[in-house]
Amino acid sequence: MQTHNPTTPFGRRSLTLANVASQMVATTRPPEKIVHKWKVFHAICTARPRLGVTERSLSVLDALLTFHPETALTGEDDLIVFPSNHQLTRRAHGMPASTLRRHLAVLVDAGLIIRRDSPNGKRYARKGDAGDIELAFGFDLSPLVVRSEEFESLAADIEAEARALKLVRERITLCRRDIAKMIATGIEEGVPTRRGGQGPADWQEVHVAFRAMVDGIPRTATRQQLEPIAHDLSQLADDVLNLLETHVKTKDSSANESQPERHIQNSNPDTLIELEPSLQEGRAERPEPETPRPRFAENSYPLGMVLSACPDIVDYAKGGIPNWRDFMATTSVVRSMLGVSPSAWEEAQAVLGEKQAAIVIACILQRGTAIRSAGGYLRGLTRKAEVGEFSLGPILMSQINSRLHEKRRA
Repeated sequence: MQTHNPTTPFGRRSLTLANVASQMVATTRPPEKIVHKWKVFHAICTARPRLGVTERSLSVLDALLTFHPETALTGEDDLIVFPSNHQLTRRAHGMPASTLRRHLAVLVDAGLIIRRDSPNGKRYARKGDAGDIELAFGFDLSPLVVRSEEFESLAADIEAEARALKLVRERITLCRRDIAKMIATGIEEGVPTRRGGQGPADWQEVHVAFRAMVDGIPRTATRQQLEPIAHDLSQLADDVLNLLETHVKTKDSSANESQPERHIQNSNPDTLIELEPSLQEGRAERPEPETPRPRFAENSYPLGMVLSACPDIVDYAKGGIPNWRDFMATTSVVRSMLGVSPSAWEEAQAVLGEKQAAIVIACILQRGTAIRSAGGYLRGLTRKAEVGEFSLGPILMSQINSRLHEKRRA
């Protein structure tokens, strides 16, 4: 007996052109085609944003697939499953019946399944004399076979876009790390920002430009939004690295030119000045101690940058801090207020230099109650500076960054 596949849904549900299109697609499945139902399901899960379905809808589709006894979906088999709402609810982890019906409608509208409703709306199968199913009413899984390549293509596009987004985020992270550390190095080592420059007076401008780029990164951004930012950060990283490399080449060239002169001076065997033997022996036995030289170069940090990192010290100045002289005078007052002993202060000035020691006092003041003993903290930094383990630039950068974060939170 010839059977008729129902086209319209039962009850008040209306038929849409999208439903008709899905049924037309289902009739085009080639008989020889075979797909793995769970591979197709995983592709649909990945392509979910493009298909317009939710996670809950996919959990219902997962439950429907479990009612098909075979792992393979073919173009020849009858792919209609007919579980009751009670059975579907159990396999959908106790989803309420009203929610279940809503998500079944979503799957139908997305063209993932087709309704084959019976005359009374119940889901069941009619078997023949041999026990084989002759006619079934329920949900047809044929679209999964026909559209399997479409689902896999959508999933591949989404995965490729996710990889590209991950790569551009990694690129931005690397550039941010490199630029921040290279700026700190440029400030600490006194690298000029222009050819023929006398000092890093514009490193603060470089840092401001860098922070402007970073602050422009949205919290939730697409790849199209991040790629221009990544390009600008890469260009800035290349420019800063070029400054450092040029400075290194200049220093190496100067060292190579001065080396022969030092060699001639030290290799002259006939000295014109004869010292008394006793004086020569005394100097050989007890070499004259060298005067400690400051580790940091003078004027290596702009006053504006220091005040940007340590604004609290301005509160202790009489009429503001327009120049380094007023800054030094204010730090002398702050040093006494913090309880730093004269010996610790003199030792810090001898190792760090007067300006750099004053900047450290301003940093200690800015950190407030986070430092219990200002004198002990200053002595510790002085000992680190003597062995080359202390850098003032990163401290200033860290305090500037923390203030920028506080402003954004406010």
